[in-house]
Amino acid sequence: MREQIAVAKTYGDTLIEMAKVNERVFVLDADLCRSSGTELFGKTFPDRAIQVGLAEQNMIGVAAGLATCGKIPFANTFGVFASRRACDQVAISVALNRLNVRVCGSNAGLTSALNGATHQALEDVAIMRALPGMTVIDPSDTLEVAQVVRALCDYEGPVYLRMARGTMARCLPDDYKFTLGKAVQLRGGKDVTLMSAGITMVMALDAAEMLAGEGIDARVLNVSTLKPLDREAVLKAAAETGAIVTVENHNIVGGLGSAVAELLAEELPTPMKRVGVEDRWGDTANMEWLLEAYGLSPANVVRATKALLERKR
Repeated sequence: MREQIAVAKTYGDTLIEMAKVNERVFVLDADLCRSSGTELFGKTFPDRAIQVGLAEQNMIGVAAGLATCGKIPFANTFGVFASRRACDQVAISVALNRLNVRVCGSNAGLTSALNGATHQALEDVAIMRALPGMTVIDPSDTLEVAQVVRALCDYEGPVYLRMARGTMARCLPDDYKFTLGKAVQLRGGKDVTLMSAGITMVMALDAAEMLAGEGIDARVLNVSTLKPLDREAVLKAAAETGAIVTVENHNIVGGLGSAVAELLAEELPTPMKRVGVEDRWGDTANMEWLLEAYGLSPANVVRATKALLERKR
C-alpha cells in the first residue's frame, strides 16, 4: 500500500521553506488559503501574503504587478477558476507580457469530487497549453510537488502549476530529481510505453505491474512537464517500443494525450491510445466512484494497452 501524503501541506510547507531564503517569494490567495495550503504562510509572512477574496481575475492582475516589481508571486485558486474565470487576465497580463507569475490551480481534474462539474478542472491544461510561452506542470506525487516549487523559485517566466486536492500516493523513488521540461523514465520496457502525470501516474505504474504478469513489458514515463513537452523522450519511447498509451486526469481533448499525439503525428506516426476523461463534464460523487466511472483505473489502462497492442501487431 503506497503512502498517502497531503498535497496542500507539502505545498504550503515548501513555500515557507523557500520564502525563508528568498525574500522575493510572495503568495496570493482568492479566499481559499485553507484549501490551497497557504494559511500558515500568511501567518509566517504576513507582509508577503495577499488575500484578495473571491476575486480571481483581480488576483492575477495583482500578481502581474508584483512580478513587474521583481517579486515571485504564487497566485492560488482552484484550477477551474485559474483557467476559465481568469483566462483573459492570465493571457494578457501574464503570458503576453512573459511575466514571472506562478498561477497555481488546485483541485485538478476530478479531484474536486463532491464539488461537482463546476469545480472539476478537466480542460485547464488545454487552456494553459494554448497560451504562448506558458509552462505547464502537473506533479505526480508530493515529493515532486516540493521539488517543483523549489525549481520555480529559480525559473523566469509564466507557469501554470496544476495540483490535486487531498492526498497523493507516493509513487516516485526517493532519489527522484525533477528537471523542468524533462520526462523521467520510471520503468523500462520494450513492448509499449505508458506516459502519465499527476494522480494517474500511480495508475500507470500499477498497470505496468499488471501487464508484466501477462508477459507484456511496459515502459513508464513520468511527463510532469506538459509544456514544453520533452520531445526527445517521447520520440525515443515511440521509436523503441512502437506503441504509446497516455493516462491523464483531464479531458483527452487538449491534454497530455493531445500533446503527445500532435508531436507523433508530425515526427513519428505511432499506434497510440489516450486514456482519460472522454469529452465529458464531471459529476458529483466521491473519488472512488468518479475514477471508476471515468475509466481512470489501472484495470482500464491494462485493457486499453492490450487493445492497442492488437492494433500494433
